Amino acid sequence: AKTQVAVPWENDFQRTRLSHSLECAQIGRELGESLGADPDLLETACLSHSLECAQIGRELGESLGADPDLQDTACLSHDLGHPPFGHNGEEALAEIAKDFGGFEGNAQSFRLLVRLEAKTVDSDGKSIGLNLTRASLDGATKYPWPRAQNPRKFGVYDDDIEVFNWMRKGAPVDKKCIEAQIMDWSDDCAYSVHDLEDAIFVDQISVKNFEKDLADIYKVMKSDYGSDATEQEAIDAHKRLAALSAWPHYYDGTLRSLARLKDSTSQLIGRFVLAAEVETRRVHGDGSLSRYSADLEIPREQVVEVDFLKAIAGHYLINAAHSQDRYAKQQIIISELVEMLTACAPQELDSIFIKAWNEAADERARMRVIIDQVAALTDPGAYVLHTRLLANR
Repeated sequence: AKTQVAVPWENDFQRTRLSHSLECAQIGRELGESLGADPDLLETACLSHSLECAQIGRELGESLGADPDLQDTACLSHDLGHPPFGHNGEEALAEIAKDFGGFEGNAQSFRLLVRLEAKTVDSDGKSIGLNLTRASLDGATKYPWPRAQNPRKFGVYDDDIEVFNWMRKGAPVDKKCIEAQIMDWSDDCAYSVHDLEDAIFVDQISVKNFEKDLADIYKVMKSDYGSDATEQEAIDAHKRLAALSAWPHYYDGTLRSLARLKDSTSQLIGRFVLAAEVETRRVHGDGSLSRYSADLEIPREQVVEVDFLKAIAGHYLINAAHSQDRYAKQQIIISELVEMLTACAPQELDSIFIKAWNEAADERARMRVIIDQVAALTDPGAYVLHTRLLANR
């Protein structure tokens, strides 16, 4: 998931969850191609190619074998269930739902694909979601285990365990398929590099500060992103990145520096994706690699570099003092939306949730419907609905 580091409508340059999903899908697809797919199978109108993604495609060339359509599905759908306000909203809903099944953005994505997005129904009129294949669902599953196994990071709610077990039938226990691993690495590459680009573009951080703030950045790597890197590895990662010709040493608002910044983005993503391709080929050899035939191998140095970039955005933007008031207000909005929707349901629910509310067997099931409703909102939609419900209190 991507934490929205700036309010989406303040600046058209800021990326929302949708554009981030497109970036992630493009990176993932091209990495998949680089692992063995026939280019003739590609659909010409898959996604618009940005300069960065075109460069990645040129670097990666022939592929590791992941089916490009399957890779698109995995990357485009993995973040669909994430609620308003990114990780901040996810934390708020997880706290609210802790006593009736919990909340996790990836589990919500799975729920949306197999239940909430009702393209197909069974003989009893029950939604079976988009009716995707096992491979499509599995490729979009970042955490292939239920909440009981890890209450903080999990991929399925108890309500959806039946279809989850169908999806995972025959799969190695707790193991991600290579398409899901590609999706996960693509996600990391996309948001770590693009958060850096966004932050520099709006002049929120200066690259010159990184060296003097290395100790603080390292703390964020450990505490917020769970990196197992040593402090020396973080220092070395910064040195390697800063020594690259692609490193964005400055941004002064001119077209020249903007072009350099965008080129830096392309080259950094290319560095991370190419490293994964080369290392995977070194370990697993030639031939098409798909499903559980191999793992995506990522060099340790590039893992630490991506963690370092994540922590830059975490330290300067997400954890910044000036951001905390906004984050606190967002959590209040999420909490009050759940409270007010519960009080006036089903009248204020979207039509797709009214039937589920009316058929809910108990309080736990009704609260899951409310959580589904709130998680389906966009950031602006959450603000608008909150304002309207508050006025009608």
